[in-house]
Amino acid sequence: MTDAPSMSRHFPQVKICGLTHPHEAAQCVSLGADAIGVVFFPKSPRHVTADQARAVVGALPETAAAVGVFVDAGFSYIMARVERCGLSMAQLHGRESAGLAARLKTEGVGVIKALFVDGKPGFDDAPGFEVDGYLVECAKGPLPGGNAMAWDWGAARDFGHRQPLVLAGGLSPDNVAEAVRAALPAAIDVSSGVEMSPGRKDLHKVARLIAAVQGTADQYADKPIKALFRPQGKRPDA
Repeated sequence: MTDAPSMSRHFPQVKICGLTHPHEAAQCVSLGADAIGVVFFPKSPRHVTADQARAVVGALPETAAAVGVFVDAGFSYIMARVERCGLSMAQLHGRESAGLAARLKTEGVGVIKALFVDGKPGFDDAPGFEVDGYLVECAKGPLPGGNAMAWDWGAARDFGHRQPLVLAGGLSPDNVAEAVRAALPAAIDVSSGVEMSPGRKDLHKVARLIAAVQGTADQYADKPIKALFRPQGKRPDA
C-alpha cells in the first residue's frame, strides 16, 4: 500500500462502490473512477466474499484505490480482508470506535469514516477520529448506506470546509453536478445510481456520472482538491 497522492485537481474524485465483477471494476477505472469499493456486509445485496473481492481488486490498475466497506467489523476481520484482497483503504460504515480507526492507520491502511446527517455517528463525532476522510450521507433507509435516497447535500458543505468530505447518498448522473455544487466535496461515492441491478454497473451511467463530475471544475477554480483516495499499489498475487 502507498500513501495518498499529494497531487491536487479541480473536480472531485469518484468512487464507484458495490462492485462484484472484475471486468466492470476495471472498466469503471478506465472511464475515470479513482476508487472502487467492495462491500463486506452480508445484509447488503452487493456483499462479496474475500475471494470475489480479491478478483475485483486484482483487475484494477495500481493507480486505483481499492476500498473495503465494513459495518461494525473487528480489527482482525478487516485486516484479514485487507491482506487477502489487496485493499488500500477501509471504509467504516457503522459505529466503529476511533481506536479501531487509529489501529488500522498504524497498519498502513487508509481509513474513511461514515457520518450521518440524520443519525449517529454524526458531525459532532468527527473530532475523535483521525482518518483520511469522512463519507457523509443521510440515515433514513433500512440498511447502512445511502439507500438511493437523495437528501439536502448542501447540509454537508460547512463540514466539508473543515474536513475531507466524501459525499454520498442518492447520487446519479442526473443530479451529481447539483450535489457537487451544493456541497463542494473532495470526492463523491456512488453505487445504486449507476447500476442496472444490485452489484452490476451500467457503464454508460458510470461514464455520464464521471463526465458530470468533471464538468463541475469551475466550482473549484480557486480551491484545488488534494487527492483523498490512496492508490492500490501492488496488486494481490494470483
